[in-house]
Amino acid sequence: MKRTLRAGRFSAQMWLLAGGTFLGSLSLSLIWPFLTIYIREQLDVPLTTVTSLFTLQSVAGLAGTMIISPLMDRFGRRNAMVIGLVASGLNLLAMSGASTLWQWAILVPLYGVVNSVFRIGSFAMVADMVDSAHRAEVFALLRMGDNLGIALGPALGGLLISVGYTLTYIIAATIQVVLAVFVLMMLRETLPEHGAPSASGVRVPSLGYGPLLRDRVFLSMWGFYILVQIANSMVFMLLGVYVKENYAINEEVYGWIIVVNAVLIVVFQYAVTRQTDRHAPLLMLMLGALLYAAGTGIFALSRDVAGFVLGMSVLTFGEMVIVPTATTVTANLAPVDMRARYMGAFSLSFRIGSGIGPLAGGWLSESIAPAATWFGGAVVCLIAAAGYLGLGRIPAFGARMLPPAANAEPTA
Repeated sequence: MKRTLRAGRFSAQMWLLAGGTFLGSLSLSLIWPFLTIYIREQLDVPLTTVTSLFTLQSVAGLAGTMIISPLMDRFGRRNAMVIGLVASGLNLLAMSGASTLWQWAILVPLYGVVNSVFRIGSFAMVADMVDSAHRAEVFALLRMGDNLGIALGPALGGLLISVGYTLTYIIAATIQVVLAVFVLMMLRETLPEHGAPSASGVRVPSLGYGPLLRDRVFLSMWGFYILVQIANSMVFMLLGVYVKENYAINEEVYGWIIVVNAVLIVVFQYAVTRQTDRHAPLLMLMLGALLYAAGTGIFALSRDVAGFVLGMSVLTFGEMVIVPTATTVTANLAPVDMRARYMGAFSLSFRIGSGIGPLAGGWLSESIAPAATWFGGAVVCLIAAAGYLGLGRIPAFGARMLPPAANAEPTA
C-alpha cells in the first residue's frame, strides 16, 4: 500500500533518493555546463555543428526512454537504474578520450540514452510510494538534492577543467559507478503489483503507450511544457558560449552563474512549492512560463555578470514554480501500471527541448544576432503561457489536474 508523509517528515527511502539525486547531479554537472564549449574548441567547428550533436542526443534519448520506461513498469525500477548508472559511467570514460567528430557523434547520443534512467526510476518510485496529496513536497525534496549537486558541480567542474578535462570526466564517471552501488545496496524495489491479467492469471503490466497517447489532458500540459524546456535548453547549453564569446566571461565565472540557479533552488524550492501547491496547477504552469520568458529576455539585454545573474535568478523562480507542478501533475495523471511510462514521457520534455533549443538558438545566433537566441526563448515561453491560459478555460482539464482525493491512502 502506498506510503504517506506524516508530520512533514520524509521516509528513509525518500532521503536515499534525494541523496542519490544529489550524487547523480553532482557528477553530471561537472561536465554538462562546459560540454558545448569543450567540443567547439576541441574540434573548431561551427556552433550549429556542435548543437546538432545535441539534437542527435535528444533523438537517441527519446528512443531509449520509450524502450526503458515500459521495461521499468514490467520488471522494476531499481535494476534498470543500476544498469543505467554503470553505462553512464562507462560513457563518460569514453568521452574523456574522444577527439573526433564521429566519436562525439556516437558518445553524445549514447549519453542521452543512459543519463536519464536514474531520474525516471526515482520519479516512478515517488509515484509508487507517496499519495497524490504529498507528491509535490517529495518532488521538491528531490529537486533540492538535484540542485545542491548543480550548485557544487559547475563550480567544482570549472576548477577541475582548469587542471584538465580528462580528470574531470574520470571523476564524474567514478561518481556514477559509486551511485550504482548505492542504489543496488540501499534502495528497495517499489514496483506495484498491478496490470492486466496474463494467460497464466498473473497480473503483468502492458508495454504499450496507447492510454498515454489518448490522454489529451497530459498531452496538452506536456506539449506546452516542452516549449518551456526548449528555452531552458538554450540557456544551459548556449549561455556559456554566448557570455564567453561576446563578453569575455570565462568558464570559471560562468560556472558561478549556473551556481546561482542551483543555490536559489536549494534555499527556496520547498517554500515555493508549499505556496504553489495551494493554487490551481494550470495557473502555476502559466506563471512559471512567464517567469522563464522574463529571465531569457533579461539575458538578451544583459552586458555584464550582474545582468546575467539577474536573468538567471528570475528564470530560476520560474523553474521552481513550473517543474514540480508539472512533475506532480504527471504523477497524478498516470495509471498505476504506467507510472514509469508517464514519468519517462515527462522526462522526454528535457530531451525534446535540448534537441530543438540549442539547434534553434545556434541558428538564431548565427543567422540574425547572438542576442536573438534569448528573444527566441522568450517568445516560445510566452506561447506556452498563453497555451496554459487557454487550457484553464476548459473546466475538465483543470479539474483532472488536481490531486484526486481518493488517492490519499493510509500509511502501510
